[in-house]
Amino acid sequence: MMPSLRKFLATSIAAAAVWTASTADAAPLPPVTDARPVTTEPTTHHPRADHVVFLALDGFDVEYLDLVRDGVAEMPNLGRLLRQGSVTTSTGVMTSITNPSWSSVATGAWPETHHNTAYWFDPATNTARGQQRDIAVPTIAQSVREQGGTVFSAQWFILQNYGVTFGDPDGLYTQPGGDCARRTDDAVAVLRGEPVSSGGQLVTANGIPELMTVYCDTLDAIGHDGGDADPRIPGALEDIDRQIGRIVAATKEAGVHRRTAFVITGDHGMTTFDRGFGAEGLAAIEAAGFTPQVLTSGQSPAPGTDVAIVVGGVADVRIIGERVGDPAAVGRLEQALKALPQVRNVFDRADQRRMQMSPNHGDLLVEPEPGWSFGSTPADPAGRHGATTELHIPLVLAGAGVRPGVHPYDPRHIDIAPTISALLGYAPPSGSEGRVLHEALRR
Repeated sequence: MMPSLRKFLATSIAAAAVWTASTADAAPLPPVTDARPVTTEPTTHHPRADHVVFLALDGFDVEYLDLVRDGVAEMPNLGRLLRQGSVTTSTGVMTSITNPSWSSVATGAWPETHHNTAYWFDPATNTARGQQRDIAVPTIAQSVREQGGTVFSAQWFILQNYGVTFGDPDGLYTQPGGDCARRTDDAVAVLRGEPVSSGGQLVTANGIPELMTVYCDTLDAIGHDGGDADPRIPGALEDIDRQIGRIVAATKEAGVHRRTAFVITGDHGMTTFDRGFGAEGLAAIEAAGFTPQVLTSGQSPAPGTDVAIVVGGVADVRIIGERVGDPAAVGRLEQALKALPQVRNVFDRADQRRMQMSPNHGDLLVEPEPGWSFGSTPADPAGRHGATTELHIPLVLAGAGVRPGVHPYDPRHIDIAPTISALLGYAPPSGSEGRVLHEALRR
């Protein structure tokens, strides 16, 4: 089956069905309801777990669990963890780009609230913008610190200066670079009470932090380079499993394993593309009576440009100049883009509000069909994300405070920070809009 077709089908398949062996005794899920209120924990500190280890896997596509189920990639350490928990499919946010996605995981807020935005045109500065780390609401690291807890982050950069910093033994951040094993080295050292290099100085954490995060981006790098079926992916999954095993072993060595919960998820999936339709897209816009320009980060449009386009998986399209705010012009542009066979969806501002995207996006967001990109055709198959086809990622909950074999109901990025907070016995971050996944937690 071609990667693009697999991707289209996978968005409707739960990870629980992908890897049923580990969660065969799952309890019935609660009934579907329309009301999804924010769930907060009591302010009294009653932790279900003394520590939470959060493993942030960039580009962890839900399809990759197929490789484990089929025996192509072996992950025995993850399998052992799942005897104490569950794996299911979680839903991310739009756009499914790294920084906005991790911002929602870290804050429990939708992009419309935290405002972290990627690949858009900023009319205030007249420039295209790529990714940035601005976050308008507190992260879980800030929340835990404010409530008296301690945090450590090995290169989960979205927390840097938002609850963790270089040199702070209560909120310690390290950025060792390298691969997943190198970042795991720091986590293991902290669990052993050993100093780690933090901003050029050796720092020892004040005890074992309550929240420990480790960020790995090997899957994302491989996916971008070769697509979601790259033959290096099984080996990368097996290496991640080795790091899971090292962290689990270190918690046992430190004597905290029985009081440690483990949460593992990704920011987005990955879709292979081998064809570009940038030229066709620009031609369609020109035929509708506009002068478009594709901009890269930091670039300003040339004189006479009236449609600015910034591409990051999806194409952010904004009318500029004299036609700003003209609904007829936006409608004409939308129809021209929708007519392209390579386009899967065009999201106008009403769609963006409905999907709770950042308000910084342009008039339209153009989502390509799987296999396509709003750009040039690459020399070899490559990978992209940013669209609704990359919203589904695995979510693992295991260990202390977690009910074995019980799947959380319809988990989302915005539910992770409240759930980690509940495991640690803290209130969720103040800007959180998600819910605690109570059904998967012990009372």
